[in-house]
Amino acid sequence: MDVNRTNRSPNLAALILVGIPPFLGVKVNGMNSTSPLRRLLGSARIRTDSATLEKHSIDAWLMSHRPDAVVFADSAECVSKVMKFACRHRIPVTVRGAGVGYVGGCVPLHGGIVLSLARMKRILHLNAEEGVAIVEPGVITGDLQDAARRVGMFYPPDPASLRECSIGGNIATNAGGPRCLKYGVTRPYVLGLEVVLPTGEIIHVGGRTHKNKTGFDLVGMFVGSEGLLGTVTKATLRLIPHPPSRACVSAGFRDERAAAAAAVKILSSGFLPSALEIADRFTLDAARKSFQSQADKKSFATFLQGKSHLLIELDGHTRSVAGESRQLAALLRRNDAFSIELAIGDRACEQLWGLRREFSYSLKKMGLRKMNEDIAVPRTRLVDLFAFTRKLSKRHKLLVASFGHAGDGNIHVNIMLDANDPAQVKRSAKALDELFRQVVKWGGAITGEHGIGIAKKRWWPLAVGVRERRLNEQLKAMLDPKGILNPGKFVGR
Repeated sequence: MDVNRTNRSPNLAALILVGIPPFLGVKVNGMNSTSPLRRLLGSARIRTDSATLEKHSIDAWLMSHRPDAVVFADSAECVSKVMKFACRHRIPVTVRGAGVGYVGGCVPLHGGIVLSLARMKRILHLNAEEGVAIVEPGVITGDLQDAARRVGMFYPPDPASLRECSIGGNIATNAGGPRCLKYGVTRPYVLGLEVVLPTGEIIHVGGRTHKNKTGFDLVGMFVGSEGLLGTVTKATLRLIPHPPSRACVSAGFRDERAAAAAAVKILSSGFLPSALEIADRFTLDAARKSFQSQADKKSFATFLQGKSHLLIELDGHTRSVAGESRQLAALLRRNDAFSIELAIGDRACEQLWGLRREFSYSLKKMGLRKMNEDIAVPRTRLVDLFAFTRKLSKRHKLLVASFGHAGDGNIHVNIMLDANDPAQVKRSAKALDELFRQVVKWGGAITGEHGIGIAKKRWWPLAVGVRERRLNEQLKAMLDPKGILNPGKFVGR
């Protein structure tokens, strides 16, 4: 889907009649003039070829819109120059990291400039004694985890796309992942930020110490702001000691109700796993089809049994992890688990996690459009949620796959449909309305990880009150008075 280019700011739209944006240069007597932007940044940082524009027109969601130019920044000073230039000429700027978001957050709805931070991928400093890493926004999350592990440290946030997503994107969405239950989302690990404001000013918020109560929490203001308030060009992150041991317990259940009830029981019995994941039958069936060999089938025995599944990870010191995993297995047996598999150590645990991380990709292989909703509900509503999604599937005659982070109530409800069938598309819209309204009624959230972006803009007024929306708008207007940074999203025009 390509949005209408008339959404572009009037000033830029009027100047683009010749087909070449004025900030990129126009033809004079048959010759290309040197554009102001190229003079400012140098040609090596700017691309306008069709392949680059197309690549930077979309993320993992379904909507696309081409920018007029892509700028590859390599420093905070470069970002500052772009923003000052764009602010002066009222040119829309959409910042982009790895581009693997699920809500269209980095789609340049108004054209203009896509500001890519992919080249800013250095780990500038990593100090195990201080428990601090200083990184550029383009660093891939999994690469930071690997670097921290080599010095005995741990960076816990672990979105499923950790081998693809970047730290800058994680900060923009306050990304989570399975380990949120014990370790929390991205925000607790961000100590300080270097940010370029929409006006081009470079500011520093927070710092390097693990505690800092100086003024308002400006770090928290930028974490989760979805690229609407400023551009992170450097992050100081908290590291913690890496747990010396880990174990996973994989358990099969007769249905989602039994698995959800067992998840609640685990937490009410004094256990605090590092991760507690749940999957329904539809998700498991899709994953099972990905098995290519008998070795796969043997490795994932518990995934081949039952109509629902829990994957629980424990970490800590070796003796305590071994004891807790045995106690946990016994508790699961008492709570209707009929198949249990225990994995001890990194290699065995990663085998089980390898399949868990494939859930989303397995669903994509079905050839249907996958509408991945990351709702969050109070844990006491987990049983109700799975009952509700089953009814939703039957009522709207749509396939629904539900899996995710049972420990913190953040479940990925995936509505699967044939995008070429208008009737299914219409029914899916109604199903989403019902889902979000029910989640809000339960006191839940319409997004736990991915953000609002474009995909959930329609439900923004349902999720947030009038006064609270006004406060968001006032904050945006103060920091971005010309409305040029990532325009067209949930706040701003």
